[in-house]
Amino acid sequence: MRILVTDGMDKTAMAELKAQGHEVVEQFYEPAELGKALRDFDVVVVRSKTKVRAAQIDEAKGSNLKLIIRGGVGVDNIDVDYAKAAGIDVKNTPRASSESVAELAMAHMFSCARYISHAGYTMRNGQWEKKAYGKGIELCGKTLGVVGFGRIGQKLGVMAKAIGMNVIAFDIFHIPGIEEQLGIPYVEMDELLAKADFISVHAPAVDGGALINAERIAKMKDGVVIINTSRGTNVDEAALLAGLESGKVRAAGLDVYADEPATNKALYSHPMVSCTPHIGAATVEAQKRIGAEIVDIISKM
Repeated sequence: MRILVTDGMDKTAMAELKAQGHEVVEQFYEPAELGKALRDFDVVVVRSKTKVRAAQIDEAKGSNLKLIIRGGVGVDNIDVDYAKAAGIDVKNTPRASSESVAELAMAHMFSCARYISHAGYTMRNGQWEKKAYGKGIELCGKTLGVVGFGRIGQKLGVMAKAIGMNVIAFDIFHIPGIEEQLGIPYVEMDELLAKADFISVHAPAVDGGALINAERIAKMKDGVVIINTSRGTNVDEAALLAGLESGKVRAAGLDVYADEPATNKALYSHPMVSCTPHIGAATVEAQKRIGAEIVDIISKM
C-alpha cells in the first residue's frame, strides 16, 4: 500500500512499514493541495497540524484512500462522520499518549503552584525575585478535580493520589468499578467546582460551548488553579483571563488554545499562566507507542 505521513511519525515505525513492503511518503500538504494528493494513497497518517475536512474528503472520494489514521487521541481535526459516509475509515491511537499527557498536566500543576514558569523567565532576564515567588503552595493535601475521566484523567488521578492529593472526578459516562479500583469517586460537576483546589480538563472537544466558562469559574473556590491539556475550546479563554485578572483564578496551566498557533497573547503571556505549545504527546516514548499502534492498525487492514 501507499501510505502518506503528513505530520511526522516515529522513524522505527516508518521503517517497519517499509519492511512490510509498503511505500511510505512523508510530506505535508497545505489544505488546498491535500485532497488531490490523498487520491494517490491508500492510507494517510496525520497528527494535529493536518486538517482533513469535507473539502479534502470530497476530492479524495472514489480513489484508493481507505483509511485516515490520527496519531493521537483527539480526532477533531478530521470530519470523521463525513469521511465514513464516503467509505473512508478513521482510526486513532487512544492509548499511546495517556502517560505523557497526564505527566504534562502534573508538570503544569507544579509550575502553577510554585511559579516555576515565570520565576525562570525573570531569572533569565537578570532578576532575582526570591521574595515575589515565596508564596507558593503545596499540592499534597489539596483536592484535584478531574473533568473527563478517561485514560488520561485516570492516569493523572493516580499520580495525584501518589503525592497526597485528594482526587474527585466528573464524567458524563461512568466506568463500572473504576471508583473502587482507583479510589477516586465520581461527583457531579457543581460539587467538583465547589471542592477542587486544582481542576484539570481531560475531555474531548464538545459542542455547545466551553466546559469551563464564566458561570462555572464563578462556582469555583477562590484561588483555584485550572489546567487544560485537552482541547483549547474546552476553556473559555476570555473568562479564564478575567478570572486571572480578578484573582478568582490563582493560575492556569495551558497546553492547548482556541487558536493554534496561539494568538491570545494577553492570556499566554500572563505571569500566572504556565504555557506550552501543544506538546502533550510529544515525548520520545509516546511517539514510539503511537508509531507502534499505527503499524498495528495498518497490519490488520
